[in-house]
Amino acid sequence: MGQCCSQRRRFLGYLSGALGALGLGALGIPFLSAWWPSKKTLDQGAPVEVDLSDLPQGGLITIPWRGQPIWILRRTPEEITQIKAAMTGHLRDPNSNDSMQPEAAKNAYRSLREDILILVALCTHLGCIPSYKPEAGSVSPSWEGGFYCPCHGSSYDLSGRVFKGVPAPTNMTVPPYEFLSPNKVLIGGSA
Repeated sequence: MGQCCSQRRRFLGYLSGALGALGLGALGIPFLSAWWPSKKTLDQGAPVEVDLSDLPQGGLITIPWRGQPIWILRRTPEEITQIKAAMTGHLRDPNSNDSMQPEAAKNAYRSLREDILILVALCTHLGCIPSYKPEAGSVSPSWEGGFYCPCHGSSYDLSGRVFKGVPAPTNMTVPPYEFLSPNKVLIGGSA
């Protein structure tokens, strides 16, 4: 009688352990799946293809990527000339050497092509969205055109390079991108 009871007790112990493990597994699956990113979250981080065919010279569009606004500006020939003639002595980091930027941003245009500028549309001071002010004198008498943050007065040139003496510490961020064709760009593609 003692051996039968101990076998039965052992069997019931194994059975309750197995049922407990199954119960923990059934409760753990929803808990662990909450840690996995949703399809919407994965889609927000995915690269975004943009057609630039309808973007006129001087035109600026905003697209979302990774929950941030991205600006795409088609610069005019006058803006390109202005960048070439810019007095870099007024800029904090004219060649984007001090900030973590892709190689495409390490030139005066901060872009792969001089006519197309692609930036994360956030001020590097506190994350406000600057205004595009291309007209000379629109911000101050000495304003030559660029991006102006109305929150705390940070200003950037037409390449998103920050001026000295403003609260913003670095140039505006250039996201990774690549041109798929002359009028198609992939934001978030290459660095």
